[in-house]
Amino acid sequence: MTESSIANTAQYEYWNNVAGPRWVGLGGFVERRVRAVNHLLLARSAVMPRESVLEIGCGTGAATVPFAEVVGQRGRVVGVDISEPMLAGARQRLAASGLGNISLLEADAQVYRFEPNHFDLITSRFGIMFFADPVAAFSNLLPAARPGGRLCFACWGPLEENGHWLIPYEVALRHLGPPPPTPPRMPGPLAFSDQDYVRSILDTAGFADVVIDRETPVIFGSTPEEEAEYACAMGPPARLIDEKKPSEAVRQTIRREMVEAFAAYAQGKEMRLPSTVFLVTARRPH
Repeated sequence: MTESSIANTAQYEYWNNVAGPRWVGLGGFVERRVRAVNHLLLARSAVMPRESVLEIGCGTGAATVPFAEVVGQRGRVVGVDISEPMLAGARQRLAASGLGNISLLEADAQVYRFEPNHFDLITSRFGIMFFADPVAAFSNLLPAARPGGRLCFACWGPLEENGHWLIPYEVALRHLGPPPPTPPRMPGPLAFSDQDYVRSILDTAGFADVVIDRETPVIFGSTPEEEAEYACAMGPPARLIDEKKPSEAVRQTIRREMVEAFAAYAQGKEMRLPSTVFLVTARRPH
């Protein structure tokens, strides 16, 4: 992508050089954790055979493939992501699936000019909280839907209701102190954790019939050690560690205490962690 085609250069740099390589390096760990959200999103979207679907922030394609399976060969799914490392993972997943009805596009969905009046459904699983200007982004997406077309996405609820992040975040906070002050609504995994804020974005962008449902899917963790590794690489705990840049000795202490904190939730080989997710639906007016 050229610089003029990117509205959020900070997120482009982060997802291409930091978060994207980390995510892919975890070898499918993140995708396995949120598989319950995939089922919720697929059901709530009411996707049907032969439909045309635009997926924003498709990542490594873990939700892309199920949507493509439903729409079938007479339907189409276009997966968009700003991160080339994530799209490389998606290409591998798509090749393994054998599906021929998926296209992948490296683009900043806030400014990319999609085919107008085309998509029956615009969807996203945790890929829409990173826009530099959410109103501009959803205003750009609106005309890509056909008149009456649907919007359905999943975003994270508040940190205090997402134990899978709160547990390790409290450990990091204890050792590193609070993060530096930042402007409100900064792009990030928790940027859409206020329902009123989400509703105001979609209303301003021109979407109609906005409905926001609170869901509490289980996050399927792994071992305490793997959960600690993930927390140090992705999400709010990792961002705090990246900002504070502690010494290696402090990092190891934080990791050890994260393992101890997660151990209380371990149940055999699988850990079940609490979460809150908002499932948001709307439509483009006729």
